[in-house]
Amino acid sequence: MIYFDNSATTKPYKEVLEAFNKVSAEYFGNPSSLHGLGGMAEKLLLQAREQMAKLLKVQSNEIYFTSGGTESNNIAIKGTALMYRNRGRHIITTKIEHPSIKESMEQLRSLGFQITYIPVDDRGIVSVSEIEKAITDETILVSVMHVNNETGSVQPIKEIGQLLKRYSKVLFHVDHVQGIGKVPLHFYESNIDLCTISGHKFHGLKGTGALFIRHGVKISPLFSGGGQEWNQRSGTENVAGMVAMAKALRLTLLRQDTGLAELIIIKDFLRKELEKIEGVQIYTPATQSSPHIINFSIRGFKAEVFVHALEERNIFVSTTSACASKTRKASSVLLAMGVPEDEAMSSIRLSLSFENTLDEAKQFIASVKEAVLKLREVMN
Repeated sequence: MIYFDNSATTKPYKEVLEAFNKVSAEYFGNPSSLHGLGGMAEKLLLQAREQMAKLLKVQSNEIYFTSGGTESNNIAIKGTALMYRNRGRHIITTKIEHPSIKESMEQLRSLGFQITYIPVDDRGIVSVSEIEKAITDETILVSVMHVNNETGSVQPIKEIGQLLKRYSKVLFHVDHVQGIGKVPLHFYESNIDLCTISGHKFHGLKGTGALFIRHGVKISPLFSGGGQEWNQRSGTENVAGMVAMAKALRLTLLRQDTGLAELIIIKDFLRKELEKIEGVQIYTPATQSSPHIINFSIRGFKAEVFVHALEERNIFVSTTSACASKTRKASSVLLAMGVPEDEAMSSIRLSLSFENTLDEAKQFIASVKEAVLKLREVMN
């Protein structure tokens, strides 16, 4: 099997599964309970938080555990809007955000907020100056993803953060789900106030995530109840999942230097070989893009048909983001980049991890060429 759909989800590390099973079996107490079993669970949760903070180079009281990227994005955006709605009702984002951002924005629009969607260029990259032009006296939040989940384009997060230093009442949220472990990001240097990560994107488990909330930043909680996560996210904590996520992040960052070098080699090979195939159009920018994502189309083939043709050869890729793949609509990201709708309907996304190899890439290219020939024969 060749698995090139790591932006949708990654395979958990063996050590991560072992950690989850051990904690679930032996430290299953509720960390809010007063007895010893609860105390042991609470200690493990504290250790996981401290480890995550150390790895992300932030303070432990700035890490809030959640169920994943979607929840973290919702908490960051809606929590900011609710907290500061009397200060202003204008939010800025881009046209290429994840559905959890776009749908949150539209829900806030229905509640009376004004949302500005900044366009991107043909590489899928937003302009810092366009963001500055959009800022008004009513602006309370700017939300920009770090690495686009469909094309891999890398946004100028540090430059945006430096810009927003001049606007003290505007908070800065970054969706770092696709970047973590692959494109380094320093939260403090980039002046980030809120930052989203998701465990299953770096070989942790589904249903685990975190939201960085910079010390001193206050946002309204979306969940009410037992007051967990410093009253920011009530609900009994997933101790085993968070321990597993901390381990996954540690193992991923340990492999980062050598893993990224190998990813760049594989990506460069894939790009060069795909460009040789007749009818291929690559949408991932050649520069300022992540080392693990390539988005392309093959003229004349529907994406769904080609995905299934590769699956027959035990190769797994995707079309748009996993959260939008079943809508069968053209990629909104590619449309925002100016890609014609028929091409956008045909796009394929390859997404790699440190587990992938150059041999797999060579097998993939051979299979693509074989599938193209076979499908063209059928069509003719």
